[in-house]
Amino acid sequence: MTHTGDSTVDVCVVGGCGRVGLPLGIALAARGLSVVLYDINPAAVDRVNAGELPFAEEGAAEPLAESIAAGRLRASTDPASMGLADALVVVVGTPVDEHLNPDLGAVPRAIERGVEHLRDGQLIVLRSTVYPGVTALTEKLLTRKGLTVDVAFCPERIAEGKAMTELFALPQIVAARTPEALDRAEALFRHLTTSIVRLEPEEAELAKLYTNTWRYLKFAAANQFWMMANDFGLDYARIRHAVTVDYPRAADLPMPGFAAGPCLLKDTMQLAAFNRNNFVLGHSAMLINEGLPLYLVSRLEDRFPLADLKVGILGMAFKGGSDDIRDSLAYKLRKLLTLKAQETLCTDPYVLDDRFLPLDEVLKRADLLVIAAPHADYADLDVDKPVIDIWGLTGQGVLV
Repeated sequence: MTHTGDSTVDVCVVGGCGRVGLPLGIALAARGLSVVLYDINPAAVDRVNAGELPFAEEGAAEPLAESIAAGRLRASTDPASMGLADALVVVVGTPVDEHLNPDLGAVPRAIERGVEHLRDGQLIVLRSTVYPGVTALTEKLLTRKGLTVDVAFCPERIAEGKAMTELFALPQIVAARTPEALDRAEALFRHLTTSIVRLEPEEAELAKLYTNTWRYLKFAAANQFWMMANDFGLDYARIRHAVTVDYPRAADLPMPGFAAGPCLLKDTMQLAAFNRNNFVLGHSAMLINEGLPLYLVSRLEDRFPLADLKVGILGMAFKGGSDDIRDSLAYKLRKLLTLKAQETLCTDPYVLDDRFLPLDEVLKRADLLVIAAPHADYADLDVDKPVIDIWGLTGQGVLV
């Protein structure tokens, strides 16, 4: 990269020890850049500096250890780190509140935490998924602080667990207000990928929200189709196979399952708020996806004497093969079953929780099993008790 005069590292990643920031920092360091990861979580910072991942991410452990050992990557809780770099990449969570309204201040607050350390000539890249207009809001904040910097919005596009592949394989959207900022942002991300798509900031902000909302809508369609078939005693898995087999126009029709995690619902609600809450499709998707645990428990009540049964919940993460429980609907399922069943037993091979039991114990003690997260570990269950598998993981159909 081209350095400004006072730079001591190429890149500072703000929120750099999280599930989005850390893979980015590792990837940039693996491509030869010097990177500092600024994070307010001291435990995560200590683990990263010891060359250890604070969470599971396939393919990240070895390049992390190599980059730490080579001195190209380090983590810090010192906000002065934000002033050390030619480029600052801000990757922080952008939640909605309890009323599903966007938090417009998450990114500006992260920048203000170290704004006194920023200096003229830096490139400030926003990478969080933001409400449309937050890039402009950030530009105004930096101008009010008297800073002359280049600001770009370059949204992350990775799927958790695939970051170390997708950071290099997927096109990167790059957006900025000026040609100079666009060129600098593109130069930064060309260390990772040769495929760059240029947009205006507001276009890119919508593009990212559209991406996550489209996935959420697809999952809602599949879940509604499943419930529809299920209510008529028909196996959605067989129907879906007939619809999709060798038929490319329907190839992206998903199986049913819990559409959860920290992004999809949240970003659908951000898009609804942007459109003055005139988003019937998005709100309908929320009702379907968030209502799936309720529907599932209702069907179980119809089929089984739940009050007399011990129910085992297999998998508490929000997606298969992950240790991430953020906004997992498995916990909503557990809450409902706690009210309805004699006892609820939970297990997960990746999530560390003292309340969870080993799989063998759950399989032995439970009268009824529900696969809540599609971990591959559950594909070959050998049990003589009912297994509720809406994901189709076991290949035994999804009729409940």
